[in-house]
Amino acid sequence: MALDENSRLRYTMHMHKIHDTAVITSKETLQDHLVLTEEELAFDPSINSSLPLSIPSYFLNLIDPQNPDDPLRKQVVPSVNEQLPDLGAMKDPLAEVSHSVTERLIHRYPARVAFLTTDICPMYCRHCFRRRFTGTFQGPASEKQTEEAAQYVADHRQVTEILFTGGDVLTLSDSRLEQMIRAFRSKRPDLIIRICTRMPASYPMRITDGLITMLKQFDTAPFYLMTQFNHPKELTEQATGAVNRFVDAGIPAMNQTVLLSGVNDEVSVLEDLCNKLLFNRIKPYYLFQGDLVEGTAHFRVPLEKGLALEEELRKRLSGLAMPVYAIDLPNGGGKVPLSRAYLIGKNAENAWLFKTTEGEIRTYPDPLTQR
Repeated sequence: MALDENSRLRYTMHMHKIHDTAVITSKETLQDHLVLTEEELAFDPSINSSLPLSIPSYFLNLIDPQNPDDPLRKQVVPSVNEQLPDLGAMKDPLAEVSHSVTERLIHRYPARVAFLTTDICPMYCRHCFRRRFTGTFQGPASEKQTEEAAQYVADHRQVTEILFTGGDVLTLSDSRLEQMIRAFRSKRPDLIIRICTRMPASYPMRITDGLITMLKQFDTAPFYLMTQFNHPKELTEQATGAVNRFVDAGIPAMNQTVLLSGVNDEVSVLEDLCNKLLFNRIKPYYLFQGDLVEGTAHFRVPLEKGLALEEELRKRLSGLAMPVYAIDLPNGGGKVPLSRAYLIGKNAENAWLFKTTEGEIRTYPDPLTQR
C-alpha cells in the first residue's frame, strides 16, 4: 500500500538528529538554485513512470550552478530525456519480480538474496535501475514482510549473504534498521549482511555514532558497506569521513560505480575516482555497464567505449584500485565480467598465447602431463 502524503514527507528524508534537513523536492524550488536547461524544464513530473525529484541541499551545494554539464547535476536533476521512447528497454531487465520469493525478497543467485528494505531514497538518481520500485512511496518493509523474508532465509541454508537494499536502507531510523537486522540474525546468526547505500555520497550526515554503535552489537557475522560513488567530486571530506566510521568499526567498504555517459565516461575521471576511493579505504568493486532500464538510454555508454575504458584503466591502475567492469544481462541473465580478451589461444607447440596490457605477446606452457 502506498503511503499518504504526510508519510511521503516523513520518509523523504530520515531527519532524526540531523540538523540540516533541507531537501529539494520540486522543479520550482530547484529553479531558485539552478538555471534549468530546456531539457530539464521539459521534464513532466506528472508522468506515472517518473522517479520523484529529491536532492539534499548537501549534494546540491556540490553542483556548479554555472555548468549545465556538471557531472553531479546530470545524475540528480530530471530531464525530458528519461521520458523519451527507449527501444529495447524494460521496466525490470534484471527479472527481479520473477525471482521474488516473498514480497520484498529477491533470490536470483544461489548463495545470496536481496531484501528491499524500503523504496525511499534521500536522493533519486536519474540512472536508477530499480525504477519499477524505487520512489513509489510504499515505505519500509512491514514487520510481516520482514519476518517472511527472514524465515525464507532460515529455510534456505545455501544463502550465505543478504543485501539490504531498496531504495536506501539508511533512510530507515536506527531502531527500524535494528529490528530488521535482528529479524534475520535471530534466525541466521551466520548471515553476512551487505548494507547497500548511497547515503555517504548523498547525505553523509546520516552516518552517526549511534548508527555504528547499533551495528556493532550484531557481531556474529560480518557487515559490508556497499557504496556508490560515481565521480571524484562526490568524495568530499564529509563523505569519506562517513565511510571511515564504518571502516574504523571493522566494516569494510566496497564501491559500485555506474558507468554514465557525460558523467564519468572518461578514463582520467575513472582513474582519479578509483585511486581516491582506494586512498580513502574504499575498494573499487564494480564498474557497471548501464542496465536496459526504461528512461536511462541517455546514460548508457556504448559497450565498445566501455571496453576501451576498461582496457586503459587496467594499464593505469593497481590491482587493488581496479574494479571489475561488468554487465547485468537482460531478462535476469545475471552479472558477467567484461574485458578485452588477453588469452588468445595456443601456438604450434601447444603453449598458451597471451596478449599483455601493452599489446605484446607472451607464451605460457602448461605443466607436462604425468604418464
